[in-house]
Amino acid sequence: MFKRKSTYFYGLVIATIGSSLIFSGCKIPAITTREENKTVPKNYTGDSTGAATDTITSAAVQWQNFFTDKNLANLIDTALKNNQELNITLQEIQIARNEIRMRKAALLPTGGIRAGTGVEKVGRYTSQGAGDATTDIEPGKEMPDPLGDFNVAAYAHWEVDIWKKLRNAKKAAVNRYLASIEGKNFVLTNLVAEVANSYYELLALDNQLAIIKQNITLQQNALEIVKIQKDAARATELGVQKFQAEVLKTESMEFDIRQQITETENRINFLLARYPQPISRDTSSFAGALPFQVKTGIPSQLLANRPDIRQAELDLVASKLDVKVARAEFYPNFDISAAVGLQAFKPSYLVKFPESLLYSLAVDMVAPLINRNALMAEFSSASARQIQSMYNYERTILSAYLEVATQLSNINNLEKNYDRKSRQVEALNRSIEVSNDLFKSARVDYFEVLMTQRDALEARLELVETKKQQFNAVVNVYRDLGGGWK
Repeated sequence: MFKRKSTYFYGLVIATIGSSLIFSGCKIPAITTREENKTVPKNYTGDSTGAATDTITSAAVQWQNFFTDKNLANLIDTALKNNQELNITLQEIQIARNEIRMRKAALLPTGGIRAGTGVEKVGRYTSQGAGDATTDIEPGKEMPDPLGDFNVAAYAHWEVDIWKKLRNAKKAAVNRYLASIEGKNFVLTNLVAEVANSYYELLALDNQLAIIKQNITLQQNALEIVKIQKDAARATELGVQKFQAEVLKTESMEFDIRQQITETENRINFLLARYPQPISRDTSSFAGALPFQVKTGIPSQLLANRPDIRQAELDLVASKLDVKVARAEFYPNFDISAAVGLQAFKPSYLVKFPESLLYSLAVDMVAPLINRNALMAEFSSASARQIQSMYNYERTILSAYLEVATQLSNINNLEKNYDRKSRQVEALNRSIEVSNDLFKSARVDYFEVLMTQRDALEARLELVETKKQQFNAVVNVYRDLGGGWK
């Protein structure tokens, strides 16, 4: 018995040493990395001489406090509960969580219970057949032919993770799970911004519709005046037709605006995952102040506040771990297998112990040799994906900074633009009153009245459009700073 154990032990040692020699003859590729560039400018103005010192950022403000319009808050709340894209993203998080469980399970031994039956007939003039023919099971009774096989056993297998291949794969799965959560947060902040932008667009369209209706009334009054003047021979049919055409043109604009309102309402309903229904809103709130005074903080805060940046960073960490996993494939696998059970050629013999006892223990160390080209290809692909993730991370940081800088410039220019357009509208409104008075006294012709009304209408519509752009710019910079998901 001792001799058999010694032989098994020496065989295991020889196999292990042989595998190590094979492994030592294989060249393991080195991991080449480049540190990602996380540096950002000190401020959003592009001026390198001074750094921003105010670290208060609107990204820390919850969306419920940022958007004070109750109707808008209700819409956003409904969208966060029902939006299909968000629910799809939540399922991706569940998939990533299950991937972690799979990777954890790979670190643990696997086992099971196996039971089976079979029959075997070998040739009598073979080594096994000749031996069976001379074997007595019981006095005067030979080995049965054909030979049955009945067995029941418990087995286990464990891959010893001495090179941290399985642990690094689990860590990569954890980082991808965390990245999926950041991806969900990125969907949240974009969803909040999209609902808010669509809501302010709807308010702008309502105001433009009201302006067009007022202008139609104004033009119809002017049309009646020119008809009276024609009857009094103070105007011609040409003037009447010109005014009539202008009224029809403005009325057609009304239908265009109504169609845009329907499309915008349906877009909001789609974001809220519901079929078309009216959108509750307070049109008068559009003329008020902007929803919140934006605080930008410092550019380096984008790395912590922007979900897409954090997602790209976690994907980069996972890709680095994937390279380590691919490199570990070049090392030998160290496996331990064991089994214990009962085996006999007749079911009644299974209970005869210890004759029917079956057990095994095997330790394997296998190093790759023939398939190194495939392993090298996988390692090269993992390295390329790591570099790809690094560039994606750097690009995401750059994009985030430029988005904020662009929106801040947009807010500043829109404020000046709105001031100029407000003064333009005031001047044109006064010119309408003056032109109407002069037209009634026949001191100006109908063409000047028409042009004045047309210019005033365009200016008022542009003023509303500029106001909408101001709201959108504030919403967008809040999103670009990383707000809306907390």
